Amino acid sequence: MRRVAHDEGVTPEQVCEAVVGGRAVIPLNPAHAHVRPVGVGRLLTTKVNANLGRSTTRSGKGDELEKLQIALKAGADFVMDLSVGPDLRSIRQGMLDASPVPLGTVPVYETVSRLADDVPVMEPDLLLQVIREQAEQGVDFMTLHAGLLHRHVDLAMRRIMGIVSRGGAIMAEWMKKNNAENPLYTRWDEVMDILAEHDVTVSLGDGLRPGCLADASDAAQFGELDVLGELVRRCRERGVQVMVEGPGHVPFDQIQMNMERQQKVCDGAPFYVLGPVVTDIAPGYDHITSCIGATAAACYGASLLCYVTPAEHLGLPDGEEVHQGMVAYRIAAHAGDVARGRPGARDRDDAMARARVAFDWEAQFRQALDPERARARWLKTRMCQGTASDDHCSMCGKEFCAVRTSKRIRGE
Repeated sequence: MRRVAHDEGVTPEQVCEAVVGGRAVIPLNPAHAHVRPVGVGRLLTTKVNANLGRSTTRSGKGDELEKLQIALKAGADFVMDLSVGPDLRSIRQGMLDASPVPLGTVPVYETVSRLADDVPVMEPDLLLQVIREQAEQGVDFMTLHAGLLHRHVDLAMRRIMGIVSRGGAIMAEWMKKNNAENPLYTRWDEVMDILAEHDVTVSLGDGLRPGCLADASDAAQFGELDVLGELVRRCRERGVQVMVEGPGHVPFDQIQMNMERQQKVCDGAPFYVLGPVVTDIAPGYDHITSCIGATAAACYGASLLCYVTPAEHLGLPDGEEVHQGMVAYRIAAHAGDVARGRPGARDRDDAMARARVAFDWEAQFRQALDPERARARWLKTRMCQGTASDDHCSMCGKEFCAVRTSKRIRGE
């Protein structure tokens, strides 16, 4: 509590009150060595998560560890290992060993990865076994798609995109094949037993998040959200920390309503959102289309933003795309904190403004979210100009620089 309070500029008593009340979480599994506590909640600064992990066709253990370092250097507050395929325990251990920030997983991915059929079907007993093994290994938080119920599946099939969540689709197919209720929901008390024992935080998965604008804010999405509200209450009764995941693809004008609805239904539980993506027609630029929505989400109710990279909808991101996604989302998180008037949020912006007026380029780079990129771009222009003059930039030139003119008007 004290470490989080110090980092956030609030009191330990405020942090304690928020955690006890369920309006903040500090995912921290005691088995995860050398991890530092990071808090999520509206009392605190907006945090950013980086999704990592190999697919069955791309990347490997070494590549994902390299991406982990890129994400951490760019400022990731949390990371998730979404790897699928063989040898997942070894990959996850490598990430746990290398990550000083909390690490999350989606246990159903490993559950299905352990099955040999061409189209494997999730096994409930194995899923609980995997949850226990991952908790024992040190995973700090887990995405569990427990709110997607049998009655929601047909609603989702009316959509253009259907179900776009990997975990949600796995659970939905199991329910349809077995004509049975979601085993995570029916066996939730057993899941709570495991997570309470290892102090693992639940991240209630949004298995029915909309995958396109046309599917946003529909009966399937909000039907699942109502169940997530019930599960939040059950987690709190058991003393298990819980946050809630959210959309997805949402038109910009619906974001505020979505954030406020979640806060009401889930009684202020921290909201963890993917974007939202505000238009469907910019593949290759979805780190931009989504951070527009993420800024609004951070302003109106979200506490944790899951980054989106330029590779979204196209393929597994490479290291440079991880970097671009992280920077975009740090911009969104900071802009959201400024917009909601969080004390001290604008201090860095004001310091940047003073550095710009003074043409203090080094101070500008120190305040920049991506100092290396800012410095490299500045040096590129200086090399082209063939000058060492620092009292203007190439946008206006020395003669037409408005900042220089303002100084003359002031008599400086």
